[in-house]
Amino acid sequence: MAVGSKLGDNIFTTTIDKFVNWSRKNSLWPMPFGTACCAIELMATLGPKYDMARFGAEAIRFSPRQSDLMIVAGRINIKMMPVLQRIYLQMSDPKWVVSMGACASSGGLFDTYSTIQGIDRFIPVDVYVPGCPPRPETLLDAVLKIQKKIEKEHSLSRKRA
Repeated sequence: MAVGSKLGDNIFTTTIDKFVNWSRKNSLWPMPFGTACCAIELMATLGPKYDMARFGAEAIRFSPRQSDLMIVAGRINIKMMPVLQRIYLQMSDPKWVVSMGACASSGGLFDTYSTIQGIDRFIPVDVYVPGCPPRPETLLDAVLKIQKKIEKEHSLSRKRA
């Protein structure tokens, strides 16, 4: 009797990249950095109506060493930027960043010396979520875009600045 007939449908084959990327995309651990009204929308996304748990991203971690997805929601001041950078550097690799809302992405209507005009000047951003404040559906769309990005990566050779 052949080995294949004994095992039947109990085995599957894949590549290491596909297996690692599948496990990463389905177990995102977000690190929220919410400072304004966008943070309320972020909280709504975690509630039962929108249920971010469907996408494997419900395990919110407030420890950067346990997180791999940073969600920056709201305006960031100059005094907050070193803290944001430190948290980003403490996150485990690989890591991804979502810039949620007009304030985090471009400073929004706060065109002042003390407000950062886009966090992408200080940390790399993978997905931008537009709106002021953005709807929870757009944050869910951003999580789906991050998951698609993870699927296409070469998991063992990812380098990030």
